[in-house]
Amino acid sequence: MKGLFKGLGVTMKALTSKKVTYPYPDKPLEMPDRFRGIQYFEPDKCIVCNMCARICPTDCITLTGKPNPDPEKKGKVIDTFDINFEICILCDLCTEVCPTEAIVMTNNFELATYSRDELFKNMEWLNENNQNIRQENNSAMPKGGARKNV
Repeated sequence: MKGLFKGLGVTMKALTSKKVTYPYPDKPLEMPDRFRGIQYFEPDKCIVCNMCARICPTDCITLTGKPNPDPEKKGKVIDTFDINFEICILCDLCTEVCPTEAIVMTNNFELATYSRDELFKNMEWLNENNQNIRQENNSAMPKGGARKNV
């Protein structure tokens, strides 16, 4: 009988305390600065060095390029850039090795879908994913694209 009253006391105390739930869909979550979310990709900055695809531990990045059609300019032009978020572990290695910072991490994390086929994201989708870019990427990027040593 004593245990029953103890349990009721705990229940009554919980009923009168402040609620700790969060109104998630109505109010967006504030993620920490170092949160690793979905990548943002700028195709204009990409030099098709393939470093991101080489360092990826899950081989989820597909990057192809073609020779530059302008004969005066050397190098390659990006043709396709795809990420398979079905196996991507959001490790941030692709953004660390990118010499031009064409790939940066955002605070976006919503990738829930009903089909696995929708987890293959192409260059256009990644370029449109430009909301909630991490603050360190916005402030540390000068116009030329190289990082500042802080």
